[in-house]
Amino acid sequence: MSSPGHPSLSEKTPAGRFAPSPTGPLHYGSLLAAVASYLNIRSQNGTWLVRIDDLDPPREMAGAASDILHTLESFGLHWDRDIVYQSRRLRAYDGALTKLQKKELIYPCSCSRKDIVKRGESVYTGHCRNGHNKTQKRYAMRIKVPQQTLNWFDMIQGPQSARLFQDYGDFIVRRADGLHAYHLAVVLDDANQGITESIRGADLLPSTSAQMYLQQVLDIKPPQYAHIPVAVNSSGEKLSKQSGAAPVSMRDPARTLFKALQDLGQSPPQDLEKSSVGDILHWGEKNWVLQKVPTGKTL
Repeated sequence: MSSPGHPSLSEKTPAGRFAPSPTGPLHYGSLLAAVASYLNIRSQNGTWLVRIDDLDPPREMAGAASDILHTLESFGLHWDRDIVYQSRRLRAYDGALTKLQKKELIYPCSCSRKDIVKRGESVYTGHCRNGHNKTQKRYAMRIKVPQQTLNWFDMIQGPQSARLFQDYGDFIVRRADGLHAYHLAVVLDDANQGITESIRGADLLPSTSAQMYLQQVLDIKPPQYAHIPVAVNSSGEKLSKQSGAAPVSMRDPARTLFKALQDLGQSPPQDLEKSSVGDILHWGEKNWVLQKVPTGKTL
């Protein structure tokens, strides 16, 4: 991406990724993101990677990571390099925090969520920039966010714009419990893996500008972004562990894969529904058109 406001072709070999959190079995909404990422990169003869975003142990489910990988393989979604686990990259995240510290861009914050709500703030407006409550034993690290408008182009949802300070405030890069924040980890991991495009659910669209700001201050070239509409349940809630989403059915992977192509706007021929997983993916690779993916936030 030559500038935040307009798409361009990367000089690197195209590389995409799917990065699930191991909080439970893979559900249909996550499968849609995996299929979209896989087919878009395969249609360019690029490299497809899988990363396990296991940054938050309290939320993780035992065995979920291996279950997710098994499900991907059952749907013919085979990755090209070794799996990367965020939990094994903590030293890299600490290194980035040190770099930000040297630039005087981060500071300790002792404010709790209750404190922020009590002050009537919708985003954190820098209360601890001039010093935190040193009687607090635990504190988060926040990054100073400027009064800046960031414009960029989403390959599905189109032009995007965010007022960084008004929309995000000084956001957390290391939590008070010592865990690294997702924004920081995903930016560093995508750069480390040479990711040139990030195709993911539209629920992550609001977080993209904050991640692009981190890329800016860490001198990281951003990938191109594309956000697919998320699958919802009958109540209009995003499919997730919290909304009680069922694991993706393994009874008939080919039929589920065919439905995924339909939901992603690719209009596969009806007789393809009875084909094998391999044949359906092959058709998808040869006929994939990113511009056909629906532009709404939900399906």
